[in-house]
Amino acid sequence: MQTTDTTYDNVSHVNHGFQHEEQRPSPYAPSSGINPILPQYPGPQNPQYVLQNSPQPYFSERYSPGQSLDQYTPQTAPVNTHHTVTPGLYLDVNPVHKGRRCKTDNKCVSFSQWCDGEQNCPSGDDEAHCYRLYGSNSLLQMYSRVNQKWENVCSDGWSDNLGMQACEEMGYERNTYVGYEKINSRASSDYMLVKTDSPSSFNLTSFLSRSSDCPSNKAVALKCIDCGRNNGRRIVGGTTVTSKGVWPWQVSLQISGNHLCGGSVITPYWIITAAHCVQEFSNARDWTVYAGYLTRAEMGLATGNSVNRIVMHNFDPRTNENDIALMKLNRPLTITSDVMPVCLPNKGMYFAAPRECYVTGWGALFSGGPASQTLQEAKIQLIDRTTCNSRAVYNGRITDTMICAGKLEGGVDSCQGDSGGPLVIKENSLWWLVGDTSWGDGCAFRNKPGVYGNVTYFLDWIHEQMRRY
Repeated sequence: MQTTDTTYDNVSHVNHGFQHEEQRPSPYAPSSGINPILPQYPGPQNPQYVLQNSPQPYFSERYSPGQSLDQYTPQTAPVNTHHTVTPGLYLDVNPVHKGRRCKTDNKCVSFSQWCDGEQNCPSGDDEAHCYRLYGSNSLLQMYSRVNQKWENVCSDGWSDNLGMQACEEMGYERNTYVGYEKINSRASSDYMLVKTDSPSSFNLTSFLSRSSDCPSNKAVALKCIDCGRNNGRRIVGGTTVTSKGVWPWQVSLQISGNHLCGGSVITPYWIITAAHCVQEFSNARDWTVYAGYLTRAEMGLATGNSVNRIVMHNFDPRTNENDIALMKLNRPLTITSDVMPVCLPNKGMYFAAPRECYVTGWGALFSGGPASQTLQEAKIQLIDRTTCNSRAVYNGRITDTMICAGKLEGGVDSCQGDSGGPLVIKENSLWWLVGDTSWGDGCAFRNKPGVYGNVTYFLDWIHEQMRRY
């Protein structure tokens, strides 16, 4: 196992790949699927561009692309109807008619009818994605159909019952609700304020209306789930994780007792992983999720958790676009000091290179080597997109759905077996899931850092699947 103390300090740009900001609810990609293939061998065959005589890198799985973006020709895969679910297009902005199209019947609904509390699209698209959390304080915001922008929710008249409803709108279970706080807020524009009269509908949107004033000047900061807290102690400079509570959201995804990929707990029911992990293994019944363990030997004696559903994004294996997937468990995980969700990043959280971050997993200790028997960790750095897309690094292959992290001088990296696992950053005393391990050219090679799925980019898609299923 090779580590290095050298760091790459000549990077200071904001990695804009962490944000997909719009003043309107964001669209996500149209759906495609794959035919189910039952596993014939224990592991996804991800091509690795590995030099056999290369220096031994630090640790852990990644997936390597077979084609650059300029070679890509769009192709629609056949739809899989067995266990794997892929979502359709959320909305299509129509500037001529000043509205958006519903994803099911292509009906154009005016901007003023989106997030108005009344369903105008057959599948309710116009009333989805109307709420979001913003910044590391998790300010609750609602999309204003009048201003066509996001507005803070005033705390005057707010209650825990309304908070639970808002969390449910974002796909969280009512029983994970923690509470809300009132924080100082002097908005530069309007607020969404709880109505004083009794609404005729129980829809949350009907309780709120746009207001130019918030009497208390305090906004709602909402906590839908207890997340991002770890309890164990890290060994300074260590690489092997020795305490279960250090990375309590890390899970092992296995088929027939074989570790294939990593994943991250985001709720008691939901796991985030990489789409390439499940592309050829799409039958949910084949998978078992192990949470709260450090060693593979421990998992061999445990039962694990069965999977009910796999939801895969529109992943393209030639470009590695949209390399993210969700697993829903049959039964919820029991949250303990050893098993804890990681926080999903909120809109408005910007992380600048070379920000320190961590990647974890049971992947190979060197490129092409065997998987680790014990959970490993690596401290790396964010790398801005301009640098990562330079000719010497990935030559334009990094898109908005990806982020780069590692060390350009090599020596520390994720590797085979870490795919789908967490890339996390600590902010405001909590750990946030910034990326899922996706691909890279080899492991820990010079100028070939790890590439990760950009979780912030996929927030709307993630919340939609949690809400739907």
